[in-house]
Amino acid sequence: MAKIKTYFKETYEELAHKVTWPTWSELQTSAIVVMVASLIIALMVLALDVSFRNILELLYGLFY
Repeated sequence: MAKIKTYFKETYEELAHKVTWPTWSELQTSAIVVMVASLIIALMVLALDVSFRNILELLYGLFY
């Protein structure tokens, strides 16, 4: 039980005194970067999905 208590004490000390937390503006900038990257990836996946659908419809149309 003492090991668990020591673990939580050391965890708190590290989070409270050793971790460098980002500022609010850094968090906002990072969030914007993540949102833009997610949007770009989603658009790429959409383009691939539409392309493959059209290609497969063309192929199916040739055989049926």
